[in-house]
Amino acid sequence: MTDKPFSKSILTRRSMLKGAAGVTAGAGALLLNGTAPMTFTRDAWAAQFRNDPGNNPTVKFGFNVPQTGPYADEGADELRAYLLAVKHLNGEGDGGMLNTMKPLSLKGNGILGKKVDFVTGDTQTKSDAARASAKRMIEKDGVTMFSGGSSSGVAIAVQSLAQEMGVVFMCGLTHSNDTTGKDRRRYGFRHFFNAYQSGAALGPVLKDEMGTERRAYHLTADYTWGWSQEESIKNTTEGLGWETVNTVKTPVGAGDFSQYITPVLNSGADVLILNHYGKDMVNSLTQAVQFGLRDKQVNGKNFEIVVPLFSRLMAQGAGDNIKGILGSTNWNWTLQDEGSKAFVKSFGQEYGFPPSQAAHTCYVQTLLYANACEMAGTFYPPEVIKALEGFNFDGMGNGPTLYRAEDHQCIKDVLVVRGNANPSSQFDLLEVVQQVPRSQVDFSPTLFGGELGPYEV
Repeated sequence: MTDKPFSKSILTRRSMLKGAAGVTAGAGALLLNGTAPMTFTRDAWAAQFRNDPGNNPTVKFGFNVPQTGPYADEGADELRAYLLAVKHLNGEGDGGMLNTMKPLSLKGNGILGKKVDFVTGDTQTKSDAARASAKRMIEKDGVTMFSGGSSSGVAIAVQSLAQEMGVVFMCGLTHSNDTTGKDRRRYGFRHFFNAYQSGAALGPVLKDEMGTERRAYHLTADYTWGWSQEESIKNTTEGLGWETVNTVKTPVGAGDFSQYITPVLNSGADVLILNHYGKDMVNSLTQAVQFGLRDKQVNGKNFEIVVPLFSRLMAQGAGDNIKGILGSTNWNWTLQDEGSKAFVKSFGQEYGFPPSQAAHTCYVQTLLYANACEMAGTFYPPEVIKALEGFNFDGMGNGPTLYRAEDHQCIKDVLVVRGNANPSSQFDLLEVVQQVPRSQVDFSPTLFGGELGPYEV
């Protein structure tokens, strides 16, 4: 990939780049008045269900993303990906991953002969706001499926709502073990990997590069994802022989992390692990570097910083501070498999720059739901859910992937990445250190507990 396809001139020509908020306002204004009736389907199940599109020529999706708050950059890219997925599902554009997904039941003419319509909402990176927005989409806008979010707290809150109301939720970016663990739900599905898998992927690399005698200090976002991430990485590093010096919780959206970083200087730790995401990670990493942590030597070792989960969007925000930092990611635009190349090409032509991991997982989730409806021959949720459970697929950027029936967790390859020390462009910010095979990051579906619940609600 060169700079040319993502030049500034292309970017300025794209009307979609006026911002996610502008896109949302236009789409939402057009769609808020339509509420799908509850009718009987004409298929073999003859079951009444909420928001059955019936004889309507369209089927409606809800895209519930953080348009404000500390994860808003991720939300903007998620929304771009959703709009592109709708375009491809409706037979517009070059088709993207519809050309590489296997097996494929979709025909490129909508879903079951209906064109896809959509509404959008702002989660604000807050569970209450996300739940209210999702409830509006279900009750007022008549969506058959909703997706989105860049916070595990949000995902868990709206996943419970999905179960209560009988509408499928295709999780966006959620990394907590709890999402498909103790808080799993029959009506929720996750394509994104989890914190345990980050630890399993990172462990061997941390051992090779930093050794087995390290002292780690954790700063952790104080909500379900942060707790889950801290626990998983702590278990991994202590398994290597590392000592945990301290674990400190920090509020989401803190902005200034100096009061949390200062104690690290005199703690005797020689590794700082930042269990932060989005703008919080950008701010905490930048301030840690400004405090001189990367220039220190402690215990006869060079001080290291690890960010267990990060993305290209975060790398952009952190600038030079990300160089050399190890972490994990769900997907990266530089991958050379056919599915990744098809998606990068489509997204780049549409928006003028490459997609993030958040964009990728949301695009894939939309196609997976649509394909399951075609497989089932109905929008009736229990049958769509059954089509997704145990579904094996390929050609979507992560190698052969299983949507596991027992917990609705995708089992696939995971990437260990490093901040690129010598980027060739403004987007070439992550170096893929290793594409860790799914066999190395697999785990028992009973490891984190939880019950999916019933098909009928």
